[in-house]
Amino acid sequence: MEFDRRDPYPHYARAREAEGLTFVPELDAWLVARHADARTVLRDPGTFSSANAIRPDVLPGPEAVAVLESVPAGGPVVVTADGDDHRRVREPLSRGLSPKRVAAAVPFITGRAEELVASFKDDHRVELMGRYARVLPGDVIGHLLGIDPADMPALIEGGYRAEDLIFREMGTAEQVAAARDVAGMKRVLDALVRSRGGEPGDDLCGEMIRGIEPHGTLISNLQNLLLAGHLTTTALIGTAVLHLLRDRGRWELLCGRPELIPAAVEEAARYDTAIQGFRRVTTRPVTLAGTDLPEGAEVFVAFGAAGRDPDAHERPDEFDITRKPARHLAFGHGVHACPGAQLAREQVRITLEVLTRELPALRLEGPVEMLPNLIHRSPRELFLTW
Repeated sequence: MEFDRRDPYPHYARAREAEGLTFVPELDAWLVARHADARTVLRDPGTFSSANAIRPDVLPGPEAVAVLESVPAGGPVVVTADGDDHRRVREPLSRGLSPKRVAAAVPFITGRAEELVASFKDDHRVELMGRYARVLPGDVIGHLLGIDPADMPALIEGGYRAEDLIFREMGTAEQVAAARDVAGMKRVLDALVRSRGGEPGDDLCGEMIRGIEPHGTLISNLQNLLLAGHLTTTALIGTAVLHLLRDRGRWELLCGRPELIPAAVEEAARYDTAIQGFRRVTTRPVTLAGTDLPEGAEVFVAFGAAGRDPDAHERPDEFDITRKPARHLAFGHGVHACPGAQLAREQVRITLEVLTRELPALRLEGPVEMLPNLIHRSPRELFLTW
């Protein structure tokens, strides 16, 4: 059976039940689908390197590559770095996204969420992905980085175009247009850094300038942060609202018992995580789940599959916001665990608080198509009425 990126869960289930690992030709990788096996890989970055964490489905043509090469490419970013390189680029991120700094951003997140909902509340119908889910996370990461709000729409568009370049088949002209958007994003980030001069500041951008600039990878890591900071949270907002509204009783329960919202956030992440998985490549021969892997073997660590593993979660295929939250892998594990996990959680939590309070009559309109994307799994569109 062909691997379906729009609904990978049946394939995950078969892989969990199979002996050893399952090789998936569409991924060109061994699928790590069991929770315990995924934790084994993520706890051993020495054996399972992150160098190939995100491998393009599509290679841009020479015309698009020429545009991209007009701006500095930089070096390793946090998601693909190993060892000392990883520590150097991760530490400033961890400081800049500390619990204290995330807590300080909550008033901004709340105010912006309320403004966005107020902008469409009287319309009685909204496409939530475009009007809200793709806006709030970008505004939040821009706020933390000290980016002029006027620059954010272009930066957000550049983020989506960067994703298009490596995950969607496009003609040469569209590839070149996308590459120009990506190059433009890097130029805005370069201008942001240059504007700080000798005073980096005490915000997230300042932490990254001080910690990463000496190693010459700053712009690439800022770009990576923008992509991870808004695309992942956008996806999680979309899937959380989708699954809550697919069962009217579930939504009404949440409206009546807002104290369940933090549990609903964790359940949304476990049940249908935004990042379905990352790749790893073996640095030596190793045996995993009874399967012998040579050096250089590619594995796909499926966080989404681990979240539905019956050995880790009771009734894993049920979306249950009353379940006691259990440890899941939606935000990774080990040294590569997502440094922005708390920021993402806060944005989804605040989103659900505002929507349940302001629009308790919210309903899902029509069928929903999921994007064929394992990096940022989300609804293509999410039409809601009230």
